Amino acid sequence: MLLLAEDNRLPGRMCAIKQVSYNQELSETTRLQTREQFYREASVLARLDHTNLPKVSDFFSASDSDYLVMDYVPGDDLKTIMDRTRRDGRLLDIVDVMEWAEQLSNALIYLHGQDPPVIHRDIKPSNLKITPDGLVKLVDFGLVKQMVPDEMTITVIQGRGTALYTPLEQYGGDAGHTDPRSDIYAFGATLFHLLTNYPPAEAKQRFLRPDSLPPLRDLNPSVQPHVEQAIQWAMALHPDERPEKIQDFRDALLGEKKVRQFQSYPTAPQFLETSVNDRIMVGVVTLLLLVAIISSLN
Repeated sequence: MLLLAEDNRLPGRMCAIKQVSYNQELSETTRLQTREQFYREASVLARLDHTNLPKVSDFFSASDSDYLVMDYVPGDDLKTIMDRTRRDGRLLDIVDVMEWAEQLSNALIYLHGQDPPVIHRDIKPSNLKITPDGLVKLVDFGLVKQMVPDEMTITVIQGRGTALYTPLEQYGGDAGHTDPRSDIYAFGATLFHLLTNYPPAEAKQRFLRPDSLPPLRDLNPSVQPHVEQAIQWAMALHPDERPEKIQDFRDALLGEKKVRQFQSYPTAPQFLETSVNDRIMVGVVTLLLLVAIISSLN
């Protein structure tokens, strides 16, 4: 839950407060461990300082909830802006979208450049706000993850992200392995949506039906080919087929770097002939997809 409040110490300064509540059925030990995770993660966020990120100024606990205090960001989010242009029968201006993309790239280069890297894990149009002076702010760090050296995760809130923008490896929740390439997938899916007004097919749907995601330029022929190729690269289903770093994706979007040639996502039998880690990933993803499909039939 996100609350709007006034800072009593600085009258007139508005803050956004994110409330984190816990299931009362959890054991006392689990609640204590989860709260410790919250404080570790909040301390990481409080150290971040970047133009395109809201500044976290405080965090505290009260009763059965934890609270994260950050700058209030005025302005509309990109989903609201996109929906408004769609109702008017228009597409967003490509120049504007590319400017927003460059700003978001800068924020992610900063986050992923932390030691250890910080992964957002929920990039989507509604988490990107545009201030009245045109500044992009990446908000809502509800699913943020810090990559510690042994690749274990520290997560404030359990979750998978938003399905339209979530890569396959994130369907396992905290059991899945996510890294900067997971943010790159969500970034690419977000740009696909902004440039076309067409919601991208979910990763699990694309896994089962490779033709479920139409070519971007079929939906918006005004987009330059190198932009389409960069977004296709970012939205590769397998992490190894995506740009390794946000900088690579940014350079491809801007036409400063040639998109690396990659094969289309292999079929399961081909995939199973690769590395042990790849086989484990496919097994987990396939099991999760089967569970999702069975659940939807009940």
